[in-house]
Amino acid sequence: MSALLSLFLKLSAFSALAFGGINALLPALYDLSVNQEHWLDTRTFADFFAIAQAAPGPNLMTVTLIGWHVSGVIGAIVASIAICWPSSIMVFFLQRYISNLRNPVTKQTIQFAASALAVGLVLGSAWDISQQINHSVAAFALTLIAIAVILLTRWHPLYLIVIGGILGVLGFI
Repeated sequence: MSALLSLFLKLSAFSALAFGGINALLPALYDLSVNQEHWLDTRTFADFFAIAQAAPGPNLMTVTLIGWHVSGVIGAIVASIAICWPSSIMVFFLQRYISNLRNPVTKQTIQFAASALAVGLVLGSAWDISQQINHSVAAFALTLIAIAVILLTRWHPLYLIVIGGILGVLGFI
């Protein structure tokens, strides 16, 4: 199977499961692109994710960068289309269904359930990622402190990123 066809089919299937966005299934995307298909290595995946997070726009840029790495500009286009089309079609029909519901309680229940599912997937993904990148007690402590600060204060997350970077440069983590 050609690289472009494989990229299109695997990312299309992945898109059908990516409820809650790319970040919700980031560990699965990592496993697919690094361990299963060997499209890139761990460091490149981390770099692509960092670029996607730093850049304005949607988080699916990670997938676009993976496609670009596999087959250049054509790969980036194929990957972007593959990650968008299944979920877009599903959301279109789901929204039409929800809009046509007459019972407001049923409508609200479906919307709350979808929100809870998305939040749960994102939290599960965050847990998976923290398990993979935290290799010391200090790193786990920093993760827990960052979670506490986010939940208990109104600090902007960029402050935590700067503090984490400084601690890394100084060799504490």
